[in-house]
Amino acid sequence: MVLIRSDRKRIRDKEEAMEWRFSQVFGERTPGEEIEDVDIISAIEFDKCGKYIATGDHGGRVVLFKRTNAKDFNDEKQVFSRKMLEHMDYHVAEPPKYSYITEFQSHEPDFDYLKSLEIQEKITKLRWCTSSNDSLFILSTNDRTIKLWKVSDCKVKKMKEADHLSQHVSSENSLLAEQSFTADPNNMTISNGYRLEWINKKPDYASPSFRENWNTILNDLETSTARCRRVFSHAHDFNINSISTNSDAETFISADDLRINLWNLEITNQCFNILDMKPFDMEDLVEVITSAEFHPSHCNLLAYSSSRGFLRLVDMRRSALCDQNARILQDREAHGSRSFFTEIVASISDIKFAKDGRHILSRDYMNLKLWDLHMESAPIATFKMHEHLRPKLSELYTSDSIFDKFNCCLSMDGRHFASGTYGNTFRVFSLDGGHDDGLTLKASKTPNRASHLQAAPKAKSLLASLARTQNRRESDSIFSGKGISSDFQSKIIHLAWHPIENLIACAAANSLYTFQA
Repeated sequence: MVLIRSDRKRIRDKEEAMEWRFSQVFGERTPGEEIEDVDIISAIEFDKCGKYIATGDHGGRVVLFKRTNAKDFNDEKQVFSRKMLEHMDYHVAEPPKYSYITEFQSHEPDFDYLKSLEIQEKITKLRWCTSSNDSLFILSTNDRTIKLWKVSDCKVKKMKEADHLSQHVSSENSLLAEQSFTADPNNMTISNGYRLEWINKKPDYASPSFRENWNTILNDLETSTARCRRVFSHAHDFNINSISTNSDAETFISADDLRINLWNLEITNQCFNILDMKPFDMEDLVEVITSAEFHPSHCNLLAYSSSRGFLRLVDMRRSALCDQNARILQDREAHGSRSFFTEIVASISDIKFAKDGRHILSRDYMNLKLWDLHMESAPIATFKMHEHLRPKLSELYTSDSIFDKFNCCLSMDGRHFASGTYGNTFRVFSLDGGHDDGLTLKASKTPNRASHLQAAPKAKSLLASLARTQNRRESDSIFSGKGISSDFQSKIIHLAWHPIENLIACAAANSLYTFQA
């Protein structure tokens, strides 16, 4: 028993001393480079093994990255002795490296003629689906339409020598030129009206440059192709804010402001409305749905959050329409004077289930909260994201920054949490550490690591910082004794935690950064 406690203490001390460092960046901007809105990343998602990363952007594109240095001990069937685990020291010797594999256009701009509404191509959510073979299946959605994509590896059969292929191509071209066409060599125009331009433009197969390039192509001609398999549409009257796949690998849910629909992955022409919050008179509307997610292991349970700061856990076995909630989680101990902005900042923008299925992480504008499903009255931990901005809620409301919807994520063990904030920074917290203490990291190759100030900065410092130029040097500290130095345009909204390792992927405008601990 003493040995077990000692091991737990050693592991806990190691986790508390976690140091984050830059790993990779894709699409890094050069100083002064203008960023087009269509290139801004709007969604990030790891697959369940962490081998792939998917990103979606405002232009409706989905980009896939694949890990190139996967470890052998990711295999669940492999068993390691205690001595081997101590030798590995619970850390990855080689940092995970990803490479680009493919991208595809998932959505296009559309127009709803019945409502005279333009539907943007922006990807709002991505979710990986369970697959029984080597193919990859991923769900992508914009504001109205959900699509299921199948990504397959296309491998071209390699030849031992390029000479065989060049001879084959030459003989085939000769056959086509001599037997398939009847052309005048002076006019180069055949009877069907087409010109035989390719006769004079065919490559020199005997040249060294062609042989070298063709050998390279043969060795590297392994790519991935994406094909749309299903389209789930015409089921939402409001913008879709979340999708979540079920543990049964057969169904998924999609949620908008007032409804949650249950879909079967094989059926596109019908869905089941399991929750409808639309009142008879829209003037009686008091809250909307902000996020929804299935339980990681129980296919009958799902949770959804509201704009009033509530978390509701429903059981689909109780009734077909889940208006009667199994459990309501509410922070009843929240204190402080109420104002016009109280309900706005209390709106939950994102929720994530922990792997154990008992805890839920939620993010509102000011706080990151960890909930226990067995404790309804209050969260078990609250982490303050940017409490120093509370005196400036009026300015944030004027600039619409108060409506920014930050995502959240948590580690596999459920003891570490992360969420983004302004200044292209994100914060990492530990359940074993202080609730006000967190590590602040900037999306940069040289991230500045500094503990967040516990004392709120003065108002003059914040107003002065807003007037600073945007071209700040990356070496400047995001947090200093004078306050926060950032504009509200540079922010990290989307981030994801690797499902197995301590690796965080975050998006800063059009750039994708990964950090490893």
